[in-house]
Amino acid sequence: MSKRTPERDSIKKRTIEYMKELGTYKTQYNQVIEVYADMLYQYNILSKKFEEMDFETMVETERSGGKKSPILTTMENLRKDIGTYSDRLMLNAKTYNAEIEQPKKEKSAFATLLESQKKK
Repeated sequence: MSKRTPERDSIKKRTIEYMKELGTYKTQYNQVIEVYADMLYQYNILSKKFEEMDFETMVETERSGGKKSPILTTMENLRKDIGTYSDRLMLNAKTYNAEIEQPKKEKSAFATLLESQKKK
């Protein structure tokens, strides 16, 4: 039984929903989101084809005994790019925590002194 591959638009809409839930969405990111959604769509299509080929990792060539499957190579490259884009869009825990949930820094003694002088 084969799973249904989500369309680009539904990937884009879901990505925007996730970003809104995380508080990281801005309309200025739409172009980057489009590219991200396109990569995920391509990855899903290639993944389905790879499965249909029984996950064949090597293909026969005329010059050698075999080489890495072009689908597998493309999927590996897409995985890296998807990871990079998900970082940029703050869609994974690592970047979200680093960018959004930074601990509040304590003011230095000098900054506190300056503040107290301004209030006088």
